[in-house]
Amino acid sequence: MTDRDVDVLSRAPLFEALDEQGAKALRANVTEVRLARGQTLFNEGETGDRLYVVVEGKIKLTRTAPDGRENLLSVLGPSEMFGELSLFDPRPRTASAIAVTECRLAGLGHDQLRPWLTGHAEVAVQLLRALAQRLRKTNDVMADLVFTDVPGRVAKALLDLAERFGQPSEAGLHVHHDLTQEELAQLVGASRETVNKALADFAQRNWLRIEARAVVILDIERLRKRSK
Repeated sequence: MTDRDVDVLSRAPLFEALDEQGAKALRANVTEVRLARGQTLFNEGETGDRLYVVVEGKIKLTRTAPDGRENLLSVLGPSEMFGELSLFDPRPRTASAIAVTECRLAGLGHDQLRPWLTGHAEVAVQLLRALAQRLRKTNDVMADLVFTDVPGRVAKALLDLAERFGQPSEAGLHVHHDLTQEELAQLVGASRETVNKALADFAQRNWLRIEARAVVILDIERLRKRSK
């Protein structure tokens, strides 16, 4: 494990409450998982026996409706954690995890982690905090679907992606989200045509520039106002 990998893991909720000695001991139980772009890590409905931290790349969590439509719940990047719900509630996975890009993950089995929850209360608290934050975000998404129009949801999604994946450039804030137009539409719960229309409108207003699986945000304040 490289120094960069250690740094990425140290910022994950699972590790950030531990001192260096505790973190090192927990990292000893970690296994590396490599996924190719488009490869599925696990499917909705499967038994969950481990949680994961993204070390490199991006992964998406999706759910499938009875009619076959896919709903993109979230896109996760380095230091973000997923799969921890089954640690507290050992029912089948509630979502599928699919690699958006080539990625590396750090996996930790529940059998290795459970002893830490009894001996390191701070780890349990951090995991519960992460679950609470995810619940808050889910509540916000549900409220947006009811109260916010599609352009507002697109603006909010781009700002969220920019906060986690944005890189400053001379032109503006470059956000390489790696999502297709269809995936971006799934993320905001709208049709691809409606989302493309919103993006085109933002581009015409010179708030952003559209690139392949990316945008360059030129006027973040205008985008923030439109997201509310």
